Order: sequence, then structure tokens, then C-alpha cells
Amino acid sequence: MDLGLFFAAIGALFLAGLVADQLGHATRLPRVTMLLLLGLLVGQSGFDLLPETATDWFEPLSFIALTMVAFLLGGELTRENLVSHGRAIFAISLCVVVGTTVIVWGGLTLLGLDPGLALLLGAIATATAPAAIADVIHQSGIRNGFSETLSGIVAIDDVWGLMVFSLCLALVHPFDGWSGPLMIVALDIGGAVLLGAAIGFPAAFFTGRLKPGEPLQTEAIGLVFVTAGVSIWLEVSFLVAGMTAGAIIANVAQHHERAFNEIEHIEWPFMLLFFLLAGASLELEALWSLGWLTAAYVALRVVSRILAGEVGARLGRVPAIERHVYGPALLPQAGVAVGMALVAAEAIPQWGATIMTLTVAATVIFEVVGPPFTLMALRHVQAREADREAPKE
Repeated sequence: MDLGLFFAAIGALFLAGLVADQLGHATRLPRVTMLLLLGLLVGQSGFDLLPETATDWFEPLSFIALTMVAFLLGGELTRENLVSHGRAIFAISLCVVVGTTVIVWGGLTLLGLDPGLALLLGAIATATAPAAIADVIHQSGIRNGFSETLSGIVAIDDVWGLMVFSLCLALVHPFDGWSGPLMIVALDIGGAVLLGAAIGFPAAFFTGRLKPGEPLQTEAIGLVFVTAGVSIWLEVSFLVAGMTAGAIIANVAQHHERAFNEIEHIEWPFMLLFFLLAGASLELEALWSLGWLTAAYVALRVVSRILAGEVGARLGRVPAIERHVYGPALLPQAGVAVGMALVAAEAIPQWGATIMTLTVAATVIFEVVGPPFTLMALRHVQAREADREAPKE
């Protein structure tokens, strides 16, 4: 590797990310969308300005950036948040996962797709983009019941999605029996929960002791890297491990007011590079290669999110002003979906090309257009709450 080129490219990406961030503020678009578009412009589908080795940076960077997000999302699962919004979090997340699977599967089957392939695509459609949604919430500065519930949903919905995906894969791929994918997901998620607990409980006691009441930046970085590294080594979900550790620290550590202040302070440079390189790795050609199937899949996922989000919101008894916006707020989709697609493509090679191409195409669309809908939902609820609280003449 040419170190000069490496450092120059990293520096240029930081500066470009700063420009994209400012453009996001000026246009009132989420900075996630601006960073993805900029990455798309300089990446392989655009002017191809990045070094060939740039794609090699994406995987290790994504592990660190997403583990930071996982810690922050886990930190939202406090006793207070679960007491206030627990019913809504579980009702909406489960309804959206099940509803998305059923509606996408049913719609694609009615359009003539093989029911087994349609079922796998429906399960893959359940995945969201926790990093994008978390960053939009953070950028908006909005802190209310809706944003807290949305953070809780994003923290657990991919866990439900992985379970549903493994179940669907077992149904479609019966010659491997039920034990194969179900055992894999049990080990992946169960092992991640145990790892998160093994890191979270000691961290809850020891962090913040050197400087009372204030966890040090070194502690935050150390926890993130250890969690990501051990998760990869043990081949368990680093997202679930990070969320588990984050939730334990937030609930058990009584000597912190905010256990993850320092992660919030250091995460942005990692997230900036993550979103830029995510945009650079997107393939526009995938959008057109399947034609009507891409359009149908995207439309069905949008419809399923809106309908299932509405049902879940009613079951969760959320305030009326929030009921219609959970579905649109949960549109972003990213890496977890691609991971599911890779597993499905490996298990059933004859459908591999269709599954991968369609998932990548949907990721391009939902990663770019999804975050603006999340931001619109946050602002809509905030505006409605302000109108309701304004004194009447």
C-alpha cells in the first residue's frame, strides 16, 4: 500500500465529508444522504476517484463505526425508556418485521416470482439501517417520546429480522433441516448477548472511576474496539454484542449520568468515512438490471412499512400524532440486508444472482431516500407537538 496515497485519500475524504455535512445543513437534507451521494459520485459508479484499495478500508471501518452505533442504541434501552415506551418498541418492531416479510412475499408471489425466492426477499426486506437512522436522530437534535421509541425499535428490529430470516431460510431450504440456520442464528445472537454481558457488567463497574462520574475517552474507544474485535474473532453479531453491552452499562452503572458521552464525541469521524465509503461501494448498475422486479420490491417494502408501522403503533398505543410516521421513519436499509443476502445466495446458488442484485439495488435506493423520510417524520411529530402545546387564543 502507498502510504502517501492512503493518507492523502483519507484527508481528502474528511474534507469532502465536511463539505457534504455543510451542504446537508444548507439544504436541510440529512447529512447521511449527502455523504452517500458524495461517496457515490467519487466511487466506482461515479468518477472513480478513490484508490483501488479504498474498498479494503470499508469492512474494518464499518465494524468500528457500527459497534459505536450499537453501544449508543443499547444505551437507549434504559429502564426508564422501556417503562415509558417498551410496549410501543416491541409492538412496532415485531409488527414491522412480520408485516414486511408477509407483504413483500405475498406481493412478489402474486407477480409471478417463485414463492420460495419471494419469501427470502421478504425476510431480507425486514432489515433496517441503524447507523443511518441513529445519525438522523442525532443530527436533528430532537429528543422526545417519538425519537426515544424509534431508537429503541432500531436497537432490536434487526434481531427479530435475523430470526425471521433464519426461519424462512429453513423453510425454503429444507434439505439442510431446521437445525442448520436456526442453530447458526441461535449461536450468533446468543453468543453475542453473552459476550455483551461479559463486557458490559465489568465495564459498568470500572468505567468512570479514574475520573469520577465521567468515563474517559480512552475507555470508550477501548470498549468499542474490544467488543468489535472479540465479536469478529468469535464470529458472533457485533451489533447485538454492542447493544447488549451498551444496555447493561446504561442500566447498571449508577455513577455515570450518561455512560456514552465520549462515544458521541468520537464517533463522527468514523461515521463520516463509513457513509462516504458506503456510498462509494454502491453499484448503480444494479438498479436497472432487474427492471420491474426492483421497482416492485421497493414499492412493496414501502407499503409494508407504512401498513405494519400503523398496526404496530396502534397496538403499542402510541400518541395519535405519531401513529402514521413510524413506517416512513424505518425505510433506510443497509448492511444487515446485504449480509442476509450473502447467506441466502450461498445457501441457494441458483437464486444467488437475483437475491444479491435486488438487495444491492434496494440498498442504493433506501440508503439515499430513506434518511430524508426519517428526518421528515421527526420534524412532523415535533411540529405537531409544538402546535398542540401552543396556547390557544
